[in-house]
Amino acid sequence: MELKVGCCGFPQARQIYYRTLPLVEIQKTFYQLPRVKTSHKWRQESPAYFEFTLKAWQLITHRPSSPTYRRLSHPIPDELREAYGSFKPTPEVFKAWKDTLDVARALDAEIIVFETPASFGPGPKNISHMREFFSTIDRDSLQMAWEPRGQWDPDEAGKICRELDLLHVVDPYQGREKAGSIIYWRLHGIGSYRHQYSDQELGKLVTILRKSKKKRAYVLFNNVFMWDDAQRFLEIWEKRKGA
Repeated sequence: MELKVGCCGFPQARQIYYRTLPLVEIQKTFYQLPRVKTSHKWRQESPAYFEFTLKAWQLITHRPSSPTYRRLSHPIPDELREAYGSFKPTPEVFKAWKDTLDVARALDAEIIVFETPASFGPGPKNISHMREFFSTIDRDSLQMAWEPRGQWDPDEAGKICRELDLLHVVDPYQGREKAGSIIYWRLHGIGSYRHQYSDQELGKLVTILRKSKKKRAYVLFNNVFMWDDAQRFLEIWEKRKGA
């Protein structure tokens, strides 16, 4: 299996990070897209083997009532608040996708993660919006990945992922992926973002991956101790590899 391990965001200075881990999932793109010029700079300053993935802009997935909208550089006008989020097939959402795609191209990214909030439930309108969005957008050979939050049945989420050609993103301590040829895990901490994974807990994940028949896996840590946990996970993986 080809394994790539990284953090959700840069918990260290970028040059230190590039020398230590082979992968990062850019979080800034969810709150406010960086300029394409800035994204080019990140790509150019990183090693050739280094890989970027990124979260899609919140304007696509989250409604303006989400507190995360406070981090936008330009507030959404009141008259347009109903045009954003939930994969709505609106010019505003499709424009947000185009802008996200421009950043992905600048980073030479292969995977874009769409994280939906708990308020985005498995109702027919939301599923219809997903179908129209993913069948309309220019994917540009990118792999789309979806992490549903809230009350989604894993099997139903997997069925939608297979229909729309999406990776099913999960936290392996909360459930198992039900679709996709690539494993994409986002580890949020067991019970809390402040959880630090023990060597035993990390070793359990290594065992799961060793038994998997899939050829490629991305493991992203998204907890307070992500920097340390990601490195220890890699160390355990390498030790098991040589055993």
